[in-house]
Amino acid sequence: MQLTYDFHIHSALSPCAENDMTPNNIINMAKLKGLDAIAVCDHNSTKNLPAAAKIAQEASITFLPGMEMTTAEEVHVLALFEDVDTAFVFGDMVYEALPDIPNKPDFFGEQLIMDENDEVIGRMDKLLISALPFDMDECCARIKEYGGYAIPAHINKGANSVLANLGFFPPQLKFKTIEVVKGLAITNDISGFQKIYSSDAHNLWQIAEAENTIEVDENTVSAILKKLCV
Repeated sequence: MQLTYDFHIHSALSPCAENDMTPNNIINMAKLKGLDAIAVCDHNSTKNLPAAAKIAQEASITFLPGMEMTTAEEVHVLALFEDVDTAFVFGDMVYEALPDIPNKPDFFGEQLIMDENDEVIGRMDKLLISALPFDMDECCARIKEYGGYAIPAHINKGANSVLANLGFFPPQLKFKTIEVVKGLAITNDISGFQKIYSSDAHNLWQIAEAENTIEVDENTVSAILKKLCV
């Protein structure tokens, strides 16, 4: 079966995202656009996953718990997990490892933790867009240690991508899937990879239309992750 998807959406927890990227608004916009499956991947945190997952279940949208990690090389890597509980524990580990650089909401933006009613129940103090003290190899190793799967994010962007920052795909990491931005040039050979095209949405209107599809055996998180990463 074919599923329409967007596997890279930011919530209001990411300082660079709009404050109206609430759990309900994200899920309702995904539903309005006809998406079958989505992933919320905030910068270096998973605190908004429980609320988003609950609303997605009520809306019959398959929800992949995720995070966008920033490696020591400042490369962005998507981490996708089977379940919210595991992703949440992983997020606590990542947050603990972040440098003690405080967020400045007036400059970087708010970092809002929300419940299933879109009520603000907390804020993250550390700046979530900071680079972690883990290089790309260690980030991927830690994702795997927690049962997750790594996908290089927006590989053809001019910043915070594996090609912009490193210039090549580390062969030892053996990625099956990469995230590609439509319309941007790619000079490297990517013929050996499976490609996904997600929005990296930071506001509601950027969430993808129902135009990107993935062929899976069934509409489940496990089937999607098997297709993407196994």
